[in-house]
Amino acid sequence: MKEIKAYVRKEQAEIVIRKLERAGVTGMTVLDANALSQWADSEYFSYSIDLVQKYSTVVKIELICAANRVDILTEVIKKYGYTGKSGDGWIFVSNVEKSIRIRTGEINVIS
Repeated sequence: MKEIKAYVRKEQAEIVIRKLERAGVTGMTVLDANALSQWADSEYFSYSIDLVQKYSTVVKIELICAANRVDILTEVIKKYGYTGKSGDGWIFVSNVEKSIRIRTGEINVIS
């Protein structure tokens, strides 16, 4: 199993999510996040007194998938998250050692 974490521009998030669903993703976590410093979009960043840095709002998408789906799903994110501007985002892929469904106790089941 793999975990994909993607940080995309807020204005691209809806299409990325829709395309991931069309590619067969049945569940994901979607969060608003702030990209700081060099990750911030230089065209749309703001300064934060609380954070004492420049930041821009991004969307973080997290999902778990089978290892053989990683390339397909990261391509979807790259294709539909792309604008060609600085601040388009990042995709990270990590190994998942174990998953446990809380309700049933099932181990290493994706869906």
